[in-house]
Amino acid sequence: MADEFDVVVIGAGPAGYVAAIRCAQLGMSTACIDDRTDKQGKPSPGGTCLNVGCIPSKALLDSAEHYHHLNHEFAAHGIRVTGASIDVATMMARKDKIVSTLTGGIDQLFKANKITYLHGRGRLLPGNEIEVSVGKDTRRVRAINVIIASGSMPIDISVAPLDHDLIIDSTGALELEEVPRRLGVIGAGVIGLEMGSVWRRLGAEVTLLEAMDDFLPAADPNIARDALKQFKAQGLNIKLGCTVTRSEISGRKVTVWYKDKKGEQQIEVDRLIVSVGRKPNTDDIADDVVGLAKNERGFIEIDDQWRTSVPNVYAVGDAVRGAMLAHKGSEEGVAVAEFISGNYAHVNYDVIPWVVYTLPEIAWAGKTEQQLKDEDIPYRTGAFPFAATGRARAMEQPVGQVRIIAHERSDKVLGVHIVGPYASELIAEAVVAMEMQATSEDIARIVHAHPTLSEAMHEAALAVDKRAIHKAN
Repeated sequence: MADEFDVVVIGAGPAGYVAAIRCAQLGMSTACIDDRTDKQGKPSPGGTCLNVGCIPSKALLDSAEHYHHLNHEFAAHGIRVTGASIDVATMMARKDKIVSTLTGGIDQLFKANKITYLHGRGRLLPGNEIEVSVGKDTRRVRAINVIIASGSMPIDISVAPLDHDLIIDSTGALELEEVPRRLGVIGAGVIGLEMGSVWRRLGAEVTLLEAMDDFLPAADPNIARDALKQFKAQGLNIKLGCTVTRSEISGRKVTVWYKDKKGEQQIEVDRLIVSVGRKPNTDDIADDVVGLAKNERGFIEIDDQWRTSVPNVYAVGDAVRGAMLAHKGSEEGVAVAEFISGNYAHVNYDVIPWVVYTLPEIAWAGKTEQQLKDEDIPYRTGAFPFAATGRARAMEQPVGQVRIIAHERSDKVLGVHIVGPYASELIAEAVVAMEMQATSEDIARIVHAHPTLSEAMHEAALAVDKRAIHKAN
């Protein structure tokens, strides 16, 4: 007879493991199923984010940023260094240790919350039974409620098939054993920019080929233009409006052909990263007779309470509609646990922050000016450059700006967009403000410490009413 639980979660990424923990906290017997393993073949919860996504990429970005400062910025502080070099193996070992520490932490959290962790591939069967398989070995468990949090995976493209050596995806980009002399990246989205930034800071010549005509179209255009200017100044060769038509490996080189406004072009690189987006990891997540509804892109269809087409089966995270962001999935995981237990559950999708961990960082939350124009919503804006703040100058990072968008009549903050140092941290103030229905006047009246980067937020709020102190309005 199959083991029975109140809740079984399929997937132990940021959406799944958080959902499992909250379910257990609420008194439900809980199991979590995941098939990911580490390099030694040991179970490794945490999903893409902890294993081959958010965490390892930020570890490498941090290492590369230190190397960049050493070679390009420390001299301004009077620090002279000659003969600096990067030990890629040590950098990778540091990254791997961070990953193993955090994935091990999830395992401890499961034990502390008395969650049954089942290693294997979970597949939903009729009657809310779940088949757990590892190779040819299978077992079954049964649940009153099932939460599918199976995550996402990189999209492959036929014009650049992966060989996992010279042509790699974002996972492979986290495992390079040396700095390539010439690196190509197909896709200049968040992942492509971050991976390109890592290897550019370490000395690679990096070319990013982006199919879209606009750079970072999800971001505010003013912020995107400012960021693009900074990236090009760093030596990132970002080509927009490029359609890759084919690629070919010859020896230890990759030739990539693409079309742009000038016609057929080609580049030769030593490594090529394919980073054109991600797709939901929902293939064969349920037996066909279960009737789990998915759309044409593979996303599981849900209602406003994360319920699927199957009774007592829920879905969250990258497997469903919305932004593919770890924190979005985690909040959905908590919310669905609360909903199952009969409590109030809500996620405010309008103020979920986005972050690109480049140098400078890019972050935003809420509406862009274009969205407000499309929705015919009247608005005012205020902007303030980091170059006018003493802290950014002292840090030798006087680049970027904060832009605040407020409703023209109510003054309610509708969007905040940042490019500059520590934008990933500064955006939290904006999210709190919007969640609390604050106005730009509210932010303007808050005393911000001096000297800090957050003063740019304060001045941008003042600028909405054309009364910024440290710049001409």
